[in-house]
Amino acid sequence: MTPIGQALRLIHINRILLRHGLDEVVLTIPVFRPLRFVLYLSPWYWFRGPLPPYPERIRRALEDLGPIFVKFGQILSTRRDLLPDDLANELARLQDRVPPFPGRDARAIIEQAWGRPIETVLDEFDEIPLASASIAQVHTARLEDGRPVVVKVLRPGIERTIRRDVSLLYVVAGLAQRYWKDGRRLRPVDVVREYERTIFDELDMQREAANASLLRRNFLNSELLYVPEVFWDLTRANVLVIEQIFGTQVSDVAALKAQGVSMRLLGERGVEIFFTQVFRDNFFHADMHPGNIFVEPSGRYIAVDFGIVGTLSTEDQRYLAENLLAFFHRDYRRVAELHVESGWVPAHTRIEEFESAIRTVSEPIFEKPLAEISFGHFLVRLFQVARRFDMEIQPQLVLLEKTLLNIEGLGRMLYPQLDLWTTAKPFMERWIEERVGPKAFLEHSRRNLAPLSERLPDVPLLAYQVLDGLARERLAVQWRSAEIDRLRHEVRAGHARAAANIGAASLLLCGTLLLLLGPGPLLSETVAQLLAGAFFVAAILLFVWRPRQPLPNPR
Repeated sequence: MTPIGQALRLIHINRILLRHGLDEVVLTIPVFRPLRFVLYLSPWYWFRGPLPPYPERIRRALEDLGPIFVKFGQILSTRRDLLPDDLANELARLQDRVPPFPGRDARAIIEQAWGRPIETVLDEFDEIPLASASIAQVHTARLEDGRPVVVKVLRPGIERTIRRDVSLLYVVAGLAQRYWKDGRRLRPVDVVREYERTIFDELDMQREAANASLLRRNFLNSELLYVPEVFWDLTRANVLVIEQIFGTQVSDVAALKAQGVSMRLLGERGVEIFFTQVFRDNFFHADMHPGNIFVEPSGRYIAVDFGIVGTLSTEDQRYLAENLLAFFHRDYRRVAELHVESGWVPAHTRIEEFESAIRTVSEPIFEKPLAEISFGHFLVRLFQVARRFDMEIQPQLVLLEKTLLNIEGLGRMLYPQLDLWTTAKPFMERWIEERVGPKAFLEHSRRNLAPLSERLPDVPLLAYQVLDGLARERLAVQWRSAEIDRLRHEVRAGHARAAANIGAASLLLCGTLLLLLGPGPLLSETVAQLLAGAFFVAAILLFVWRPRQPLPNPR
């Protein structure tokens, strides 16, 4: 995008911000700061009437700015470790309300991706879209063998639009970080960078297809969750063909009750699905809002839209489970220690101070009945406190927090008496026991047996070579220490500085003697003065320039 185009787009953005009463955002920009008096003298400013709350004004402004900004607001709403609660809650209300693009354009994109007419592949294709969002829209279709499918097609020119608006988001975020009083704390540039990575991942339909395939394998023949089948032969970077599902949207509680579906069972299954994905499979659907979840009459969940998924390392899995268990037992010191051990907070963090901060956040929660405890909001509060101790929130933890909030909200919507802890605690205890108990030891031993058996025959020969080298005094043990190398370097540098100081002092002394004693039988007065001056210059140069030893090369 050219600088002129960026300037025009920024003017458009600022006009929308002013229209929604976000004057303080606009007038912090240096270009517009001299115009502050014009706004204050404007009759529109004095007679515009009461304004909605600040968070609502931001949400409405993002909706007017277009789908990419709406998507940004949706992702930003998950960063509850950075935002005030009222703003995060308001941004969570953002919905993609994007008009569909013509069905004939979708047909042309599909035919170009397949390199042949749709009629040669599909028996039916409905040009009226089933759903339309900011990045893609969905059409129903039928394969030649009669199976119903949906075809998800990227919007034409969407990548160019995203790049244009993301570049503007960087400009706005940079200005906010520089001039907004909370800019440095909220780090808007880092948030935009995270958004850029997420949204460009969603542009690759093959990546989404791969996510769906893995989730389907993980829950194949499961009574908990059904994941539709991907048709890889027809899937391209901008076209995804996947099995059409039939179910009731999970938010339609009245219809589910009319079908005789148990709300308690649905609530508990939702929690079980989440913890199974996180701890058993280490691969979880990270966009489980009600629009992406459906329910069969049998009570089995159906998931769609797999553009955003999350994973945790084995260490993060264990630390997360131990954190939740320690929290329930009010062992706040253990929670603090786990944060340090995991590297989530710096190693120099004072455990006692961190423990006290965690206790301040956690104790009020235990004053409520167990069924009212929100572990999602507990994680949010915990991350907010941890940021005061320089905790860098990892992207996978942010996705986990967002998903847990979605699942918990979904479960309580279906079954308000849902006790998340009663459902989750046995699962986590069992998982930890499997990872650290005798069963885990046997499993790790079995896994390492194959590579160990390959190397075991070489051990006697290697042992003989080592012992033979020692016997013949041909084996030298070399040991290097970074600390000793640094000390050696400092000693050498000190010696060089001392030699330079001695040399400079000697030159000064010689020059001074020449000036004091004056010319002699071998030196005329002019020569003596010249030599003294040369000694002084050389001494000054030695004082200014100190020989420096090269730094040790770390290994």
